[in-house]
Amino acid sequence: MGRAFEFRKARKLKRWATMAKTFTRISKDIAMAVKDGGPNIDSNFRLRSIIQNAKSANMPKDNIERAIKNASNKNFDNYKEVILEGYSSGGIAIILDCISDNNNRTVGNIRSYFNKTDGNLATNGSVEFLFKKVCFFKITADENEEELELELIDFGLIEMEADNNSDFLIIYGEFDSYGKLYQELEKREIEVVESDFERIPVNYKSINEHQLKIFNKFIEVCNQDEDIQKISHNLQL
Repeated sequence: MGRAFEFRKARKLKRWATMAKTFTRISKDIAMAVKDGGPNIDSNFRLRSIIQNAKSANMPKDNIERAIKNASNKNFDNYKEVILEGYSSGGIAIILDCISDNNNRTVGNIRSYFNKTDGNLATNGSVEFLFKKVCFFKITADENEEELELELIDFGLIEMEADNNSDFLIIYGEFDSYGKLYQELEKREIEVVESDFERIPVNYKSINEHQLKIFNKFIEVCNQDEDIQKISHNLQL
């Protein structure tokens, strides 16, 4: 299958392992998964997958259990998922996935990050159309790759490829097919090492060195903000 969305390029600056405040962000993801589907990992496959991600990021078991327990705490009642869009230096499209207990604070902070780095916060929907939302899975590579790829197409698979940095396979699927793919992989007893959602740019944009330096400052500041869970952009890397 082709590289229509240039998946590999879009993953830079996104992985938990390379972002600041890793455990805090994972804890928030756990809390939101528990709020949406309950604390039972047997019936909540989203929670199950986030816990697997936490283990891959070397998050201690005590931290994971505490995050699940804290999710039912009233302190998490005010936490909401917030998606903010904008343009950074050179017109790079940006989408920020946030989890916040204070929307005004989050919006105010992110607006200031854009303003200080030659960018601007945009209205909802003005950037999102430039991305395709997909799900991805990192799995063990013990299966016949060609056969597995063909069989998983019926469950929403878009593309499968080898992970250049390991012996794992990376599976990309339609956004709405996350549950079907996850359950099918479990049914086949294929280990899911990591899974998540990503926004893949429809088109990429190049900028000059000066603009890139400013863009990198914006990303650095965003990585320090605990409200920001994920950063998606269409910079040509």
